[in-house]
Amino acid sequence: MDAAIALGERGRGRTAPNPNVGCVVVGDGAVVGRGWTQDGGRPHAEAVALDQAGAAARGATVYVTLEPCAHASARGPACADLLAGAKPERVVVAVGDPDPRTDGRGMARLRAAGIAVEDGVRRAPAERSMAGFLSRVRLGRPFVTLKLALSIDGRIALPSGESKWITGEEARAHAHLERARADMILVGRGTYDADAPRLDVRLPGLEVRSPRRALLTRGGGIEGWERLGSPDEVHGLADVNDLLVEGGAETAAAFLAADLIDRLLVYRAPILIGEGKAALAGIGLSGLAAAHGRWRLADTRALGIDTLEVYERSR
Repeated sequence: MDAAIALGERGRGRTAPNPNVGCVVVGDGAVVGRGWTQDGGRPHAEAVALDQAGAAARGATVYVTLEPCAHASARGPACADLLAGAKPERVVVAVGDPDPRTDGRGMARLRAAGIAVEDGVRRAPAERSMAGFLSRVRLGRPFVTLKLALSIDGRIALPSGESKWITGEEARAHAHLERARADMILVGRGTYDADAPRLDVRLPGLEVRSPRRALLTRGGGIEGWERLGSPDEVHGLADVNDLLVEGGAETAAAFLAADLIDRLLVYRAPILIGEGKAALAGIGLSGLAAAHGRWRLADTRALGIDTLEVYERSR
């Protein structure tokens, strides 16, 4: 299942509004098929893996990160039907599909076809990989990540506004990888006016994965950029699974105050700035008690001389 999850990661940021599913077919102790959901959401991971496996799928075990879909589509057959026709012995599922068009029907159809089904295997990492799709179906909005690059003392720029570069090359490269995994990247109008950011992916071989760009502003839009008038308008982004918010302090604070941040990426440089621009404006806390218990440290790692801390919202 870990291999299937890793395959699904290849489609992250490219499959919306469909999920980024991964699938592995194992027959006679060897991998005979593998696949991940392709750009634009089709073909699905199971279709790709079964096509590769061919006749070897019969009697095999299929590992898939999301319950095979049970609904018909003009773009392709239901994966539950494809699997039933391929006749594997067993299908192992990480996460049930919350889409009401499937929601248990896919696994039920497989069992009705005489295929053994096991679910809930490696659920947590699979849910983390497909967090964007799951958030959009369950909450009606994308999974929102906030990126902050700051000094030890929590500053994002000098008083003059100079901020290039607080973090080093390794941290910036990792941030570009996060861009490649997003469907859309957003900044505030102040950041746009001050920095004229390109918001593209500048990693060799991944340039085509640059996400759509969005601006948070109550004013006029910018050609080539999508516009959100308030953080709550993320609920209208039906074709975005993963949204990355990059700045600045007012925009970050607005999303935090609206409790719309699911994940924090804190890139911390080993420097002290002192007087300068804070990472956040006010986020509407009524007291310190309201600040506790909201964030869980999920990961920390060194990126060159910098440190990345990943926090997940406790809900």
